[in-house]
Amino acid sequence: MELIWYGHACFMLRSEDGSAVFDPYVPGYVQGLRLPPLTADAVVCSHKHSDHYCPEAVMLSGKPPRFKMQQIYSFHDECMGAKRGCNLITVVNAEGLSVAHCGDLGHTLNTETLNCLGKIDILMIPVGGIYTLDAKAAKAVCEQIKPTVIIPMHYRCGKVGIQKLAPVDDFLGLFDENGITRLPSNTLTIEKPLKPSVTVFTL
Repeated sequence: MELIWYGHACFMLRSEDGSAVFDPYVPGYVQGLRLPPLTADAVVCSHKHSDHYCPEAVMLSGKPPRFKMQQIYSFHDECMGAKRGCNLITVVNAEGLSVAHCGDLGHTLNTETLNCLGKIDILMIPVGGIYTLDAKAAKAVCEQIKPTVIIPMHYRCGKVGIQKLAPVDDFLGLFDENGITRLPSNTLTIEKPLKPSVTVFTL
């Protein structure tokens, strides 16, 4: 399995069971980022804000993916959607691994949502604050879900990204440096058995 990060909250998942793109953004909407041509079996958007919703950016292969996919309702804020509306958490089960993309999650999780999620091996979680979980709240959600691999997303990378967001270092500072894996590229190759880590991609 591979996960490829295209910045912000956009990822491509490639597996022997199929492929999917999560949360492609509208061209020019996220500072310093532009998506390359993308083709996948499925495109999944957590909500309809322009930095997460551009399904037309992905050419569909015409083949339905063979993996199981579940979407779980949540909120874009801590006020049950009163500020920013609803959000979908997407869980893909492929190659014997469960991979969750949290979209623009804005709150810690209740018992019902945690039960719906079940065991998560790889968690993509927003950490930049302002519009989503901030570093401390994201850490709390990680402690609730207990994934093996944590992948922070939706943060500012210097002049790249939405400038109001915090940098990823605010989140990483809450973890032991020995448990952080910094990748030299935007691609993570996943092999079992997984090793626990907080994994950071390079654009």
